[in-house]
Amino acid sequence: MFVADHGADAGQGAFAEPVARSPISLPGPHELRNGWRVATRASTATLTLSDASSLTKVVVRAAADGPLADTLPAFGRADRDGPVLRVGSGPGEWILLAAAPGDPLATALPQSSAEFVSVIDVTHGRALIRLTGADSARALAKVCAVNLSDGKAPDGTALRTSVASVTTDIVRDDHDGTRSYLLHCERSSGQFLFDSLFEAGAEYGAETTGLAGHVI
Repeated sequence: MFVADHGADAGQGAFAEPVARSPISLPGPHELRNGWRVATRASTATLTLSDASSLTKVVVRAAADGPLADTLPAFGRADRDGPVLRVGSGPGEWILLAAAPGDPLATALPQSSAEFVSVIDVTHGRALIRLTGADSARALAKVCAVNLSDGKAPDGTALRTSVASVTTDIVRDDHDGTRSYLLHCERSSGQFLFDSLFEAGAEYGAETTGLAGHVI
């Protein structure tokens, strides 16, 4: 599909190549990154909400007690392997997140011929949102019943729960000492979840921001 995009993007010229669009619509300027139309609005707010849906998202399933499981994060934890964030999203299930497709994802997933492993790219079927700021847990508490305090959910915690009545994977992934969460859900619920989080963060001065280069 070839799209000529005008309006808010007119100053940057028309997109004359395939464009993938996020399920989340944001105002302001956009640019093309890795084939995706990505918002680039800057914000200096202490609580920010960004659409990270353009990140590559791969779901891996294997035996919870098999050889591959021994090399990946435990259920409920997340870690980094170079540029890839690896999330233990369930028993025998992991989500790999990277800024772009290619070799980093392949090297982050150890090869094993001793068991059956399912690897599915769900990039275009899921939405991904990042909420960053000291008040992010307070904003989440308005739409999520899980205790997200440091004692219960420190940096590197992964869990699956209901956020604004949407089944959501939450990963605490702090950046430079600032509390930050990634929220992953089905594409069809992306805009609703984003809007619910933005409303929840309104009293803390939440603003939307573009996808930062260090998002993963």
